[in-house]
Amino acid sequence: MSKRVAVIGAGFAGLSTGKLLKNLGYDVTIYEKDAEVGGVWASSRRYPGLGTQNPGSTYALSEHPMPKKYPEWPSGEQMQTYFESYVDRFGFRAIIRFKTEVVNAEYDHGTWTINTRETSSGKNGEEDVEYFDFLIVCNGIFSSPKIPHFDGSQEWVESGRKIMHTSDFLDINDVKDKKVVVIGYGKSSCDAANSIAKKAKETHVVARKIIWKVPKKIGGIINFKHLFLTRLGEGLFPYIELKGFDKVIHGVGKPVRKMLLTAIGGIISRQLNFKKCGLYPYGPLETIARTSISLATDGFFEKVENGSIAVHRDTQISKLSDGVVYLANGEKIEADIIIAGTGFHQEIPFFNKDLMQKVTKENGDFKLYKQVIPVGVPGLAFVGYNSSFFSQLSCETAAMFVSEYMRGGLNLPSTQEQEKYVEKRLEWAKERTDGNYFKGTYIVPFSLRQMDELLDMMNLKLSKFTRFMQWFFVVDPSKYSVLYKELEKRNEVNKTVIKGVGLHEEVGR
Repeated sequence: MSKRVAVIGAGFAGLSTGKLLKNLGYDVTIYEKDAEVGGVWASSRRYPGLGTQNPGSTYALSEHPMPKKYPEWPSGEQMQTYFESYVDRFGFRAIIRFKTEVVNAEYDHGTWTINTRETSSGKNGEEDVEYFDFLIVCNGIFSSPKIPHFDGSQEWVESGRKIMHTSDFLDINDVKDKKVVVIGYGKSSCDAANSIAKKAKETHVVARKIIWKVPKKIGGIINFKHLFLTRLGEGLFPYIELKGFDKVIHGVGKPVRKMLLTAIGGIISRQLNFKKCGLYPYGPLETIARTSISLATDGFFEKVENGSIAVHRDTQISKLSDGVVYLANGEKIEADIIIAGTGFHQEIPFFNKDLMQKVTKENGDFKLYKQVIPVGVPGLAFVGYNSSFFSQLSCETAAMFVSEYMRGGLNLPSTQEQEKYVEKRLEWAKERTDGNYFKGTYIVPFSLRQMDELLDMMNLKLSKFTRFMQWFFVVDPSKYSVLYKELEKRNEVNKTVIKGVGLHEEVGR
C-alpha cells in the first residue's frame, strides 16, 4: 500500500508538490480551504489591479508554459486560470479537497492526525479526521493578512468607516467617490492605489519607507528581466558564500559592478521622475537586495505627478479620530476608507504550541534546513518557504527535494550541522536585509543560488550549457522539466523504498 501524504495548500507550492508525489506513486491528498486553486491569486484574495511582478514567460511552471495569448505580465485573473489549466492538464483535481480547512495537525508515533472542517456553508462546518504518514506544509508565507491597529481604530469602524487589507479589497466600486488612504509602498499598495485613483474622490498613500521601484522596461527599452532575472544579475549581489565567478564580481570586478548599478539607478530615477515626485529612495539601487525588487505599477508615478495620488513619505499613522487620519509628521488627512498593504503574518494555525516551538525559534524564525526540512522533526516538510523571484521554480525544486528526502535519497548532515547551517543563514539574512527577512523564508534575490544548493544535494544537474546560458540570458523555466524524468527513474528503481519504508523514519542520515 502506498504511503499516505497530506499537502496543505493549493497554490504554486501545493500543486507542484501534489502533482509530483502523485506521479511518483504516493497516495496524496491536497487540502485547500478556498473554493478554487491559486493561493494568493484566487478570486477571494484578488484586489483590483493585481498582476504579476514577473513576465509570464519567467513565472511559469517548468512543464506548463503560460498561454501565448496572455500579455507579458498576466493579470491576477489570468494567473488563477493558469493554475486551473495546470491541474486539468496533469489530471489531479480528484486529489484536491476544496473548501476544506485543516484546523489541527498532530504527529505521534509515525502518524499524522489531520482534523479538517468544511468551509462550505452547505456543510455547516462538518468536521472530519484522517491519518497520514507524512505532512507537507504549503500554505505560503502570505497566510494571514496583517492589519495594523491604531489608536482610534475601533471607533473608526463603529462610525461606519472601513479599515481593510488589500487582500480583502475585492470590489473597486467600494471606493467610488470616497476619500481613501492606502498604507504601504510595496507592489500591492501601489497597484491598489493606482486602481483606486480612477474611482475615488481622493487617494493618499502613507509610506513609512520609500524603496526602489523598477520599471518593466528600463529606459523604455530594456526589459528588466534581462538585467535581474539572470545569473549575472543575481550575481551583482553578494551571496552568503562567494564561489566561482561571484568572487570575480565582488573582487577585482567590484568597481565595474558598482558603476553598472549606479548607471542603472540613474536611468530608473530619471525615467520614473523620482525627484519631481519627491520619491527618491534612500540608499543606492543595490539596497533592493535587502527586501525585493518592487516593480513599478504602470501609471502610478504619472498619477503622483498630476496629483491624482498624494504620497506622504517617511511617516506613518499615529491615530484615527472623527474621520481624520493623523500622521506622525503632523499631517492630517480626511478619509472614509483605509486599505493596508502591510503584508502578512506567517502563521501555521493548525500546529499546536509545542509543535511550533519545534519548527521555529523564540522570535518566530523558521528552523528549516535548506528552507525545506525542519531540523529534528521527522515526517514533516515545508514547500514554498523559499520564496524568490522564481517562486514557482523554487517550489518545484523544493518539492523534488522533499521527494528525495522521503525516498531516502538525501545524505543529510547531522542534526547539529543542520542547526549550524540554519543559524548561520538566519543571521546572514537578518543582517543583509536590515531585519526584513520574512522569518527566514524569503531568499530574494538569490533564487538560483538556493535552487542550486537543493539540486546539488539531490545530485540533479542542469546541463552545463543551460547554466552557462543562464548567466547572460533570462532563465527559461522549461529547462528544469528534465529533472522530473530523472526523479521518475529513481523512484521506478526504488519502488520498494516508496512503499516499504516508513516515512516517519529519519531517512538519509
